[in-house]
Parts: sequence; structure tokens; C-alpha cells
Amino acid sequence: MSKIIKSNFGVRFNSEKVAKGSVSSVQKNGSFYTFSLRLSKDDIREYSFSDFERAVKMRKIMISHVERKITIERKKLSKQA
Repeated sequence: MSKIIKSNFGVRFNSEKVAKGSVSSVQKNGSFYTFSLRLSKDDIREYSFSDFERAVKMRKIMISHVERKITIERKKLSKQA
């Protein structure tokens, strides 16, 4: 279960839902299963897999990595303030 984080603007958000919003669903493109990951406005990465189960598993892993990244960045910002 992820924690609800309070931003500098006073807005509370769930880091898990933000992370899930940054990763697209798995789609079939030709013979590959792909999903994209938006790390920032200009940094969008696309991942391709030949197996559907492997693509779904990797998508879940990437969501957890993005969630952890959001939490770490928030902690860094709160220490600076």
C-alpha cells in the first residue's frame, strides 16, 4: 500500500496512482507487445516484448520503480525546504 504524499502546494496525491498514469497499457503492435513510460515531459520510453506475460510483468515492475522515484524526489524536496 502506498502512502498519500502532501506536495509543497498543499495538495495530497497517491504516488501509486500517479505512477500508473505514467505507464500506458500493454498493446499488441505487430508481433510485439509494447507499452510506453513517461518519465518527464520530454522523456518517453517505449518497451517491446515478444511475450504478453513478460510485458505485463515488466509493466508492473516499472510502475513500482516510478512510484519509488516519485517518493524519493518528494523526500529530497522536503529536505531542501
